[in-house]
Amino acid sequence: MTSKPLVVILMGSPSDRGHVDQIVAVLEPMDIECVQRIASAHKTPQRLLDLLAEYEGDPRPKVYITVAGRSNALSGMVDANVSAPVIACPPVSSSFAGADLYSSLRMPSGVAPMVVLDPGNAGLAAAKILGLVSTEIGEAVGRQQEDHRKRLAGADSEFGGG
Repeated sequence: MTSKPLVVILMGSPSDRGHVDQIVAVLEPMDIECVQRIASAHKTPQRLLDLLAEYEGDPRPKVYITVAGRSNALSGMVDANVSAPVIACPPVSSSFAGADLYSSLRMPSGVAPMVVLDPGNAGLAAAKILGLVSTEIGEAVGRQQEDHRKRLAGADSEFGGG
């Protein structure tokens, strides 16, 4: 088994794929291994627990990213059953006027997934966490941040900035 850090992305249903693709688009250029799985805390709770047991049995450093909208039980259930950090990245539904976010923001005591709404930023947050145990990932995060700074400086120079 490899010791390369891992990001486990769990989505509640296939409709979350677009959100997950945006997360993966941030992780892949940094050469961060990730797996994508579908399991619903509401509809397939035992399958979810079985998947979590599988990944928790893997000794590699890892971060879980959960992608589930509406009533986000997925993030809470994952966080309550793993020891690694969990980042909740719920897709916001316009039909609920943002009220569906409350299920991600308010968790019971002892259940503490972090909430990052932008999928790309959820990937970046996972990379920063894994950068604490992997020099390569930490350096990749630094390069990405430097690229962003250079692009902004270039954009500023187009407006006459120094």
